[in-house]
Amino acid sequence: MSEILKPRNEMDPNYQWDLSSLFENDAAWKVAMDQLKQDLPDISIYQNHLTDGSTIKSALDTYYGLNRRFDRIFCYASLRHSEDITDSCANAMYNSAIGLAMMFEQRSAYIRPQLLALDESTIHAVLSDRKLDEYHFILENLFRQKSHTLSDENEALLAGFSEVFQGPGNIQEALSDADLRFDDAIDSDGLNHPLSNASYIKLQSSSDRTLRRSSFNNYYASYGAHNHTYAAIYANQVKTTLANALAHHYPSSRNMVMDADNIPESVYDTLIDAVHDHLDLMHRYVALRKRLLKLDEVHYYDIYAPLIDDGSTTYSYESAQTMILDALRIYGDEYVSTVKSGFEDHWIDVYPNKAKSGGAYSSGCYDSNPYILTNFTGTLDSVSTIAHEMGHSMHTHYSNTNQAYANSNYSLFVAEVASTVNENLLIHHLLDGCNDAKQRLRLLNQYLEGFKGTVYRQTMFAEFEKIVHRDAQQGVSLDGNYFNGIYMDLTKKYFGETMIYDDAIQYEWSRIPHFYRPFYVYVYACGYCAANALAYGMIHDGSTKVTPYLEFLKMGGSKYPLDELNHAGIDLTNRSYIDTALNEFSRILDEVEQLADQLGY
Repeated sequence: MSEILKPRNEMDPNYQWDLSSLFENDAAWKVAMDQLKQDLPDISIYQNHLTDGSTIKSALDTYYGLNRRFDRIFCYASLRHSEDITDSCANAMYNSAIGLAMMFEQRSAYIRPQLLALDESTIHAVLSDRKLDEYHFILENLFRQKSHTLSDENEALLAGFSEVFQGPGNIQEALSDADLRFDDAIDSDGLNHPLSNASYIKLQSSSDRTLRRSSFNNYYASYGAHNHTYAAIYANQVKTTLANALAHHYPSSRNMVMDADNIPESVYDTLIDAVHDHLDLMHRYVALRKRLLKLDEVHYYDIYAPLIDDGSTTYSYESAQTMILDALRIYGDEYVSTVKSGFEDHWIDVYPNKAKSGGAYSSGCYDSNPYILTNFTGTLDSVSTIAHEMGHSMHTHYSNTNQAYANSNYSLFVAEVASTVNENLLIHHLLDGCNDAKQRLRLLNQYLEGFKGTVYRQTMFAEFEKIVHRDAQQGVSLDGNYFNGIYMDLTKKYFGETMIYDDAIQYEWSRIPHFYRPFYVYVYACGYCAANALAYGMIHDGSTKVTPYLEFLKMGGSKYPLDELNHAGIDLTNRSYIDTALNEFSRILDEVEQLADQLGY
């Protein structure tokens, strides 16, 4: 029987993160929280006085000084919340931090509209003022969005609703991670396995097909039983985003989200079009799975199974560290020594515990270590996840140590490149020198999973979002049947005719948390394709590619994402980087088919 998840207080603290770089304890956090509440009025004194460079500098210094303190407060509360989302104390801290964010936004909401109300000659003077060099890019980007900023009163009003706007995502998280219950999965020997959001993918990765089918059916039975609730939550998210976009004079939700990073919508559409042109490769991949797994029928619960039975190889957390450090040596001693320090200094919360947030993420703030939440289960995918999140954390480290606070916050768009490069370097490192056919096939399975999960599935998610938000704007009714139908149609389109489509698939959309950060998932697919090209260049060209890549990591948020990626060597306005990545996917499929012939499949 699978191990039952323990309460957090019964877990080994050697494998938990150390939050002392943020605050020594909850009491110290509360002192900082209370002090910041008292100091928030400091930002109000500049209202109606943003008329010259000196006053603007003082206002921005105050704003970013308060925001820097808030980041530390919110980060700590958020990490504590993730440890156990049923912990009432952590929940209270998290909710208090969200409330503080709303107060801060309300008091500082005037800054944007008042700066944008400046006449053209004053704007030119501000951008030319050397005292404001630290804020030059921020101001340039702000003035670019002048037509989408409302009056002081309206911006303050909308800021007051910020906590409400986060409601759908918070409700979805609480329902999925705390309240939803699943029947145990049953394996081919009749043994029970506890099923949860943390254990689901591991059970789906089992070589025991009975266990995979049972976990799949039981998992989506719970989501299906709450289909109308999830539909209501997600419809609210979609409509909230649309209302916000229209209020700010954007033509659509997607346009609003992408304009924040000055990214043309054509990048999104080019991704979908390019992947559509290579859907035959995903259909070929599904047929290959059917062949290697020796199945009469291939179902959705077969897409995570290992291509060969390797005796359920697992890795200890310690061996995972060694694998990752060896794979990242291409970056040089400084990068590797910092990653090693991260392992030793408890940046990472390693294992799942009862009511811990599912999945994985990297966090941290300007005045702390980076932090990584993961739910390590010993699979190769778990190892890859740590490499991925460490890519985010090292991006944060380099940004924070090379940029002033105001320019340190890099965009989500470039973030997914840094993480996925590390995944690619890991798999290339493991494949290098591996001549055993079965071992190589197992590793190539992991590589194929990256393309399937990060390019094809994330693009499918992106297309789902594009359709849903478009239809919402056209007045289409967003209910469970609508979401289920759109999702099932896309799944069939992306995975092809070889697969058998069980009804439970239609509920998968309801478990995807990234839909509550609208138009984010396409970044994963673009990032993976860009990362594939960057990793290839570093492996084959060495320092000539490594140096500009490390410079890219140090840029933080000091330039637009497309400009930063151009520095690293990737032009996202040209679909060639996607075609190049999917040609690599085709090459891997060729090799796997050759190995299958060699092994007699």
